[in-house]
Amino acid sequence: MNTEEAWKIVGGLSKPSKMPGWSIGLPAKECKTGKKLRLIPDSVCYNCYALKGCYVFKVVQDAQYRRLAAIYTAPWVTAMAHLINSKKPDVFRWHDSGDVQDLEHLNKIYEVCRLTPSKRHWLPTREAWIKDHLQAKPKNLVIRFSAPMVDQRAPASWPNSSEVVTSGANCPSSQQGNQCLDCRKCWNSEIKTISYGKH
Repeated sequence: MNTEEAWKIVGGLSKPSKMPGWSIGLPAKECKTGKKLRLIPDSVCYNCYALKGCYVFKVVQDAQYRRLAAIYTAPWVTAMAHLINSKKPDVFRWHDSGDVQDLEHLNKIYEVCRLTPSKRHWLPTREAWIKDHLQAKPKNLVIRFSAPMVDQRAPASWPNSSEVVTSGANCPSSQQGNQCLDCRKCWNSEIKTISYGKH
């Protein structure tokens, strides 16, 4: 499999301007928990960034739905691993939009991480059921459970988590042009909780 073939199988990767590396975007409308939270004022999904701006363009939506369908095809794991191994730098963020769909999807992400051992992976999620499957998680993957409400403390029962706060964020992006720059906190499993400023 070459890179062009892998790109077609996966449906392409995304390159968020904030991030130091690549990601893959799925349709935010298909988030299992997120679609419920979007209806609740003061939830972190209420004014979802992935449902406005460039994300609403038809070409972007079409690409996201192609990526979603591709997950359930036989060559997806191999193609994803090929693409991630071919890219720089050494960090990958899962889902700049969208979230894990089901256990099959999660297990395939785990397999991709195992096939890309030189890369550090970060998976933010609002899917609480994933906690029951953390024991199978590869060491090069950090899964951060996102607290569902603004200014809500993330549950201590998760090894890694994130929060959205109105003050006191420890994510430095708001102080550096809304970019990660050289910060890699989200990929660092030794940092239990990352707090992002509400915007």
